[in-house]
Amino acid sequence: MSPGFSHPRVAVVGAGDVGRGWAALALAAGWPVALYDAHADATLDAAEEIGRRVAALERRGHAVPGATAALPERLRVGRSLLQAVTDADWIIEAAPEELHLKQRLLEQIEQVARRAAIVTSSSSGLHASDLVARLRRPERVLVAHPLNPVELLPVIEVVPGPATDPHCVEDVRAWLLRLDRVPIVLKKEIAGNAVGRIAAAVWRESIHLVLEGVIDVEDMDRLVALGPSLGWAAAGPHLTYHVGAGGHGVEVFLANLLRTFESWWADLATWDRLEPEAQAALVRAIERAYGARIDGLRAERDARLARLLDAVRPGPHAAARSEPPSPPPVPTDPTRPLGP
Repeated sequence: MSPGFSHPRVAVVGAGDVGRGWAALALAAGWPVALYDAHADATLDAAEEIGRRVAALERRGHAVPGATAALPERLRVGRSLLQAVTDADWIIEAAPEELHLKQRLLEQIEQVARRAAIVTSSSSGLHASDLVARLRRPERVLVAHPLNPVELLPVIEVVPGPATDPHCVEDVRAWLLRLDRVPIVLKKEIAGNAVGRIAAAVWRESIHLVLEGVIDVEDMDRLVALGPSLGWAAAGPHLTYHVGAGGHGVEVFLANLLRTFESWWADLATWDRLEPEAQAALVRAIERAYGARIDGLRAERDARLARLLDAVRPGPHAAARSEPPSPPPVPTDPTRPLGP
């Protein structure tokens, strides 16, 4: 494996929250990063915030030593798209979630990028097959959807399109492993990807229970966070129910409880549109619960998340080693700690 492949030159196009998270993640691994946004205002405080995120990762032992001090030489804010992506090996598109905007941007990237560069879109629900509609080289493009905050949550959904070169998928997967991520490759495109669909289903039922007066917003969030989410963090839903039957396995679990679950499924919310009156009620309920303390709530969330991740991902960041080994396989046993 060549040094260039092991430590790719990264360009992040889009300086919003997701783009800054990607940049922090790559910089923490010691990789050079160029950041660009068509709206110059978006990059004004980007370097400062990215620096804070890298410093937080370094304090937790999830960055190469000296990553924060090296930021001035490793982070470059491009004045043009050409300047940002011209020598990049991996170009990460992190623009707003709007199909035509992303299509135009990917077309512009293709015109100035190296032919060997791989482009990933951070889209949470758009398909690679749609994103590449204007491109001459669609085989170099795929979706790599992170969760937010990008530099903390390890799972990345990797979704190739029908035209994507399988070697590009493997290259991106290897880079993500070197960033201490857990890439999950979807076998086919589907609306919302996998994470979005799970989140949509859980949130719809959570909204339903709040609006039906069963539970208030804070208790609903506390119930999900400290109930099923903790169990799923250790095992995931299928393994949870498989081991829940003791030594008998999921077949016995289904024999005993499937009818109960079916009765609940029949009673779950099925609406597919949140009417304006319901939207207003939901907003009022959330504002009553949390008010306008967004910055403080975000900091508290990130601190709790970091402590949880430290518990399930022991040891230093893989990139902290001077010469990383070949990427390990993605763990298939959900009970194993995440990371190397």
